[in-house]
Amino acid sequence: MSIKIEQLSHIYGEGNAFERKALDNISLEIPDGQFIGIIGHTGSGKSTLIQHLNGLLRGTSGKIYYNKEDIYQEGYNMKNLRSKVGLVFQYPEYQLFEIDVFTDVCFGPKNLGLSKEEIEERAREALTLVGLGEEFYKKSPFELSGGEKRRVAIAGILAMHPEVVVLDEPTAGLDPKGRDEILDQIASLHEKQKITVILVSHSMEDVAKYVERLIVMSKGRILFDDTPREVFRHYKELEKVGLAAPQVTYAVRGLEEQGFDIETDVTTVMEARDAILEAMKKPVRRKA
Repeated sequence: MSIKIEQLSHIYGEGNAFERKALDNISLEIPDGQFIGIIGHTGSGKSTLIQHLNGLLRGTSGKIYYNKEDIYQEGYNMKNLRSKVGLVFQYPEYQLFEIDVFTDVCFGPKNLGLSKEEIEERAREALTLVGLGEEFYKKSPFELSGGEKRRVAIAGILAMHPEVVVLDEPTAGLDPKGRDEILDQIASLHEKQKITVILVSHSMEDVAKYVERLIVMSKGRILFDDTPREVFRHYKELEKVGLAAPQVTYAVRGLEEQGFDIETDVTTVMEARDAILEAMKKPVRRKA
């Protein structure tokens, strides 16, 4: 078991006029190797939650265990935790600051006290994993496209050899092509490296396509925690908290309302295609 959260609450501005409970008694287990999505309306607590996973925020109450160790116990090595649980913030390219791409990716492992040879080996490995070859090494990060900057930022985390990678809206601000490239790269990393991936997103289509488990947050609590297919069956409840199902889910339900005998538990374009092709083989039900 990689991460276990027990009755975690977090209150901003505790004791003053601006007090706000961002997390309310959250309990959650994240096994090794899962690809998890977290969705929720703005202010639902999802970004606050992920900042607890590597100790950037400390809970007002509750416990967090990483590999069965209480991260709040006295003397716990937070530096080691942050090398194992890598957090990529929204617009991570704003964190790029070194003179060139290779030096920037070396920054994290350098802080681990590794030898120069191992630092550079890790940087090369990480850049290869995100699809950036040697032609990028000496480029300034600020000369790159948005998607390329995002890849460099992710490589900087991967160079620390994390066991868990947490990504907060990693495709924010990218065009559709750049978004697909980043998410395909993350999915490939998950498959090849067997690392745990936690993806925070506003895109229902993205989480439906990539994640195996979906956590829905609302008002600091977990509303749903299941497979995307099961979660999106509750699309009416999701709408009540400012969310929705993927567009293809609404499309096939619309076809069902028109009399088509069609599978409605679809969440991706490929599933919708298969459902429509199958429905076309069946007679359309006539409305009374």
